[in-house]
Amino acid sequence: MDVRDLGALQGKMVVYGGPYSNLQASLALLSFCADNRIPASHRICTGDTVAYGGEPKATWSLMRTTGGTVVAGNCERNLAENAEDCGCGFGADTTCDLLSRAWYAYARRELPQDAKDWMAVLPDMVVFQHGTRRCAVIHGGLSDISRFLWPSSPEADFFEEIALIEAAVGAVDVVFAGHCGLAFQRQIGDVLWVNAGAIGLPPNDGRPETRFALLAGDKITIERLDYNARPAISAMTRAGLTQGYHDTLKTGLWPSEDVLPTELRRAG
Repeated sequence: MDVRDLGALQGKMVVYGGPYSNLQASLALLSFCADNRIPASHRICTGDTVAYGGEPKATWSLMRTTGGTVVAGNCERNLAENAEDCGCGFGADTTCDLLSRAWYAYARRELPQDAKDWMAVLPDMVVFQHGTRRCAVIHGGLSDISRFLWPSSPEADFFEEIALIEAAVGAVDVVFAGHCGLAFQRQIGDVLWVNAGAIGLPPNDGRPETRFALLAGDKITIERLDYNARPAISAMTRAGLTQGYHDTLKTGLWPSEDVLPTELRRAG
């Protein structure tokens, strides 16, 4: 396992997930960072730089140069290996699994080899000190990069991942994660678990704004990212990625909820 220690960091920081080949959302996040004087050294991505959207090459290039430190997501790992699918952990033949075949094949085809080489050497975990808190950043889980940990997941599932993290790097106060696409905070014993959400796709709440985490002083907050999604939708349309996620950028609703636990679905 590759662990990168960023040392002690002071001042405002941004932790964000899932740029998802959405260039406009990525640019909006970087604009927020510039406006708030958050340098690249204080930006951390939980992975999946490339996924649903229509501009994988441009988004990867932006993340590589100005996105800060990037933790490997399942998309990076599988693209680096030229795998046949994204390895997202969707159930076989579920709607999410079927829809992922189009965007993954497009991203795999569009990315140059140097992008895949870059993805191959991304760390599995990042640690840093921020004030009095020692923090770790992963993608889904340490037991499984594609593990879905939801706001409603059993506490035991979080404890299992925290134990693996602490066995690898020692005690932590905060864990930042991504993968599931829903931003949330949950106290698990002495450890605060923060899912930073995804900037590339809204969290199925009927609003087009996406989410990221902001560290300022001793506070960690979930922020909304408002941006112009029309160019991102146009890019997906030009790429032929019109299976449903292009509408999500406008409606804020996922084309399928079968990946979600029942209690988190709108009908639930």
